[in-house]
Amino acid sequence: MPLTELFVTALYRATLAEHGAPVDQDELLSSCISIAEDDEAGQEWSEAHGYPGYTSYASLSDLPTRFPIFADLVAVLDAHVAAFATDLALDLGEGRLELEDIWINILPEGGSHSGHIHPHSVISGTTYVAMPEGTSALRFEDPRLPMMMAHPTRIEGAPERLRPFVHVIPKVGEVLLWESFVRHEVPLNMAEDERISVSFNYKWV
Repeated sequence: MPLTELFVTALYRATLAEHGAPVDQDELLSSCISIAEDDEAGQEWSEAHGYPGYTSYASLSDLPTRFPIFADLVAVLDAHVAAFATDLALDLGEGRLELEDIWINILPEGGSHSGHIHPHSVISGTTYVAMPEGTSALRFEDPRLPMMMAHPTRIEGAPERLRPFVHVIPKVGEVLLWESFVRHEVPLNMAEDERISVSFNYKWV
């Protein structure tokens, strides 16, 4: 009998330019590098918490007000998140999805970011600023995996929708969005150059 597929885990993937004015990728790249070089608090936090490379997650909470390029970026992200919310049929009532936080990630060769979710948010995502050849993908985990204690593995070549893990290789200028409960990670960066991205969360207000 035909199958009915239930409980979809959606991934939104688009170029930034598909909504709003194009974001200057060169300016965004140079801004990320400049901010990382000057952000001593972020460097110290990254080192203290064993984060390879640099993240502004715990040090700079106001990137859009400090740097115009990030304000431009958020304006475009707002439109993408609104489109994704429509795709997900989210009933926001009188509320809306609003940026909660946004931060820079710089992973050098050998750097990785272990599996995690983003609690207290509705939509999370990342846009990509530098993706050198051979760098790591973004790996998503089936949210049902913890409940599959006695479940057989999937056969080799199983359709992507049935795999417990899916690897996505983004391109510079792309944005990926997912619901914040979806566990994800960045495997080891095998490229010699830095992998640079900007991640963010949106909350329901």
